[in-house]
Amino acid sequence: MKKVYNKLIRDRIPEIIIAAGEAPKIRKLGKEEFRFELKRKVLEEAKEMERAESKKDILNEIVDIQELLDWLAKEFKMNRQQIKKLQTEKNKKRGSFKKQLFLIETKTRK
Repeated sequence: MKKVYNKLIRDRIPEIIIAAGEAPKIRKLGKEEFRFELKRKVLEEAKEMERAESKKDILNEIVDIQELLDWLAKEFKMNRQQIKKLQTEKNKKRGSFKKQLFLIETKTRK
């Protein structure tokens, strides 16, 4: 039986697939394709986060998303200091999520 995935995978996944008795078909991505697939994988993991319910599952999704964010930062030559600085600036300008606010709607004032 053939299963089609067409997605970015972690480095050891082919070994795991082989150990499970299956034969993976893989290829190495070029730089631009890799960058695109990293961004796409963040969305995949975010969807999994949305479905996660237990603390363990949420932690696993955080780890997966953080790994992808680390790779995106590396690919685009960004460091944690730059990211943290911008995060601080954004928090000052737009706030964080401390108040746990949820916007329902807006109306034009006259």
